[in-house]
Amino acid sequence: MSEAATLTRKADFPGLLTGEGAPWHYLDTAATAQKPQAVIDAMSRALGRDYATVHRGVYSRSAQMTLGYEAARRRTARFIGAQSEDEIVFVRGATEAINLVAASWGMTRLGQGDRIILSTLEHHSNIVPWQMVAERTGAQIDVCPLTEDHRIDLGALEALLTPRTKLVSLAHVSNVLGSVLDARAAADLAHSVGAKLLLDGCQAAPRMALDMAALDCDFYAFSGHKLYGPTGIGVLWARAELLDSMPPWQGGGAMIDRVTFDKTTYAPPPQRFEAGTPMITEAIALHAAIDYVDALGVDRLFEHEASLARQLRAELRNLNSVTLYGPEESAGIVSFSLEGVHPHDLGTILDEENVAIRAGHHCAQPLMDHLGIPATARASFGLYSDESDIAALLRGIERTQRIFG
Repeated sequence: MSEAATLTRKADFPGLLTGEGAPWHYLDTAATAQKPQAVIDAMSRALGRDYATVHRGVYSRSAQMTLGYEAARRRTARFIGAQSEDEIVFVRGATEAINLVAASWGMTRLGQGDRIILSTLEHHSNIVPWQMVAERTGAQIDVCPLTEDHRIDLGALEALLTPRTKLVSLAHVSNVLGSVLDARAAADLAHSVGAKLLLDGCQAAPRMALDMAALDCDFYAFSGHKLYGPTGIGVLWARAELLDSMPPWQGGGAMIDRVTFDKTTYAPPPQRFEAGTPMITEAIALHAAIDYVDALGVDRLFEHEASLARQLRAELRNLNSVTLYGPEESAGIVSFSLEGVHPHDLGTILDEENVAIRAGHHCAQPLMDHLGIPATARASFGLYSDESDIAALLRGIERTQRIFG
């Protein structure tokens, strides 16, 4: 039995069945992951019998919920190899994490003529916030090109760096191509000119063992819902000294030390960046998701999904009408196009076959422009994926070819 077959745990995921009880071949995990029953149960308990607010109540249930919420922060810190839980800021998602850095660090540290480096393959969430910073501060954005096999070109990155480069912000794993960045090499390059490195880890956190010290980046952002947890929660990790130097970006309850009408003083990080009632139940469920993933072994997840991606690419390469994008070795994500068929039409026909893929520009329009296409079809694997999902996808593609042939 293959590694892919032994790792698959479809029975743990109630969402992998259709309403009629038939298998649903879910190949859109890069957009959002299905949830294991353990996560659903943890969130249900947190919303029900255990529910109370955190940090403020003196009654016992509030104290218990506070312990659970902060335990989730410690668990997250351990999962990514952070030095301290105080380096973990809970946010609504990776988009908010990047916007927090842009608003609190970027708006206060960057000025006229400073440079920000992004890459051609970035998600819009790692482009638009920096464009807003550039518009308001006078900083300028440089774009790092890709290699022929659609990886971030580190040689080109090195050539773009100057003493005016203050930030390099890159995807650890491309959400369209599955290409994996040599993050430590990127960190070394950025730091060689005194720049900071932010990594968008949305696709990496569910698939790769993370160690912030080994990566040597300065900021790391990822979302909970791609990590088999709930929506509405994400994580920003940053070096403690950076967080300590950054002003708050939202004001309200929980992020203060003392408030008067003359002056407000702020709580230390991470509370400084968590204004208002936090995402309590989501943090509890994220803890359960991390436990679930960690028990399987994140390195095994990467190889499981990469193996399925290799199998799919090999099958698609046998079809003359298919164009593949991205490197041969990818982190469980395969983007392709079918000659004469718009990806939306392919996605619609596949849906009739109980196969779910993503069709569109994947919030990466600059990358689509670079590839010279408006959209791709994208199949992305999860820990619950197996060869039956590939077979169903191929059957659906064959049916599409007959319809459009």
